[in-house]
Amino acid sequence: MANNRVVELFAGVGGFRIGLEKSGWKVIYGNQWEPGKKVQHAYECYESHFKSGKHTNIDIEKIPTSEIPNHELLVGGFPCQDYSVASTLVNSKGIEGKKGVLWWEIQRIVEAKKPKYILLENVDRLLKSPAKQRGRDFGIILSCLNSLGYYVEWRVINAADYGFVQRRRRVFIFATRIKKTKNKLFKKNEYKFFQSFLPIEKKGKLKHFEIPTDLLDLSNNFKGNFENSGCCDNFVCLTQKVNPIYEGPHKLLQDILESNVDEKYYIDESKIAKWKYLKGPKKIERTSKEGFKYKYAEGGIAYPDYLDRPARTMLTSEGSVNRSSHIILDPETDRLRILTPIECERINGFPDNWTNTMPERTRYFCMGNALVVPLIEIIGKEIINL
Repeated sequence: MANNRVVELFAGVGGFRIGLEKSGWKVIYGNQWEPGKKVQHAYECYESHFKSGKHTNIDIEKIPTSEIPNHELLVGGFPCQDYSVASTLVNSKGIEGKKGVLWWEIQRIVEAKKPKYILLENVDRLLKSPAKQRGRDFGIILSCLNSLGYYVEWRVINAADYGFVQRRRRVFIFATRIKKTKNKLFKKNEYKFFQSFLPIEKKGKLKHFEIPTDLLDLSNNFKGNFENSGCCDNFVCLTQKVNPIYEGPHKLLQDILESNVDEKYYIDESKIAKWKYLKGPKKIERTSKEGFKYKYAEGGIAYPDYLDRPARTMLTSEGSVNRSSHIILDPETDRLRILTPIECERINGFPDNWTNTMPERTRYFCMGNALVVPLIEIIGKEIINL
């Protein structure tokens, strides 16, 4: 591609940028803003590593599209929130819910700049949200992109299924402005982009349905049973459950461990009982807001974590005394400990000490929010070669 310019929204500490620049793209603009934070740690980390292009630390709502440069690829990992349309707002295109507005900021930029490609990342529950009207939020996104002239594909990808070191499951949304008549990706009952480099076997029945073009009608009435893969073109969706196919090497948790780890990461003997309780199965009696008593149950988590498997999904609470934090039996010392910040960076495919510009607790938090960088690299290579 002659022009390979990228605009990165909700940039975090730069996971998209690292992967895309390794695959031949050039990020010319990045925006990162964390509302309610006096110190913008993620932005400071981003700015410390990337010297080219323009970086902004401003609420995206306050940035005119005229200040965003033209580009071929728009990327971002945006929050999964409430995208419902509020009929009381101008043109019925507002939203209910403070953070849901971020999707409309993406649409605003896409409408103004018309990038050839879009690559977005989100938690996989986006396909099912909200619980009371499953599929509505994702239907709104698909309808918006189709109305702007984009063909859309999606795939829920567990990075470990393709050899990476973390069992991180996310939905990736890829859109292109190529017209249907010229689009090699869309054929009857087939969708080609992700399948071309992340092979799958089709397991479920292929579903076929239309999504409304009227956003208010969609917001009030639409329900869609979106599977873990699919495509949408001209308001017609094809979706099907698929399983990954991969026969290559797998990277394991034991492959990324540090040596000579600082004593502060080891678990004090007095806290081992608490960790066992947090990790173990439970049945707890609770009382609802309405006064009803019920049993809350949860299964156990491996304790310690298996070193001969990929890491579990990291959450923003990683490293704290929390059920979801990884606990390993250090092979050098035969003692239990938490993961180090560098190990968390390695699990996501970042260079060592990428986040050492910020407090340690924030380093864990940022890695809990981050992308699996090598996965972005291979997706970037496929887009640039279309």
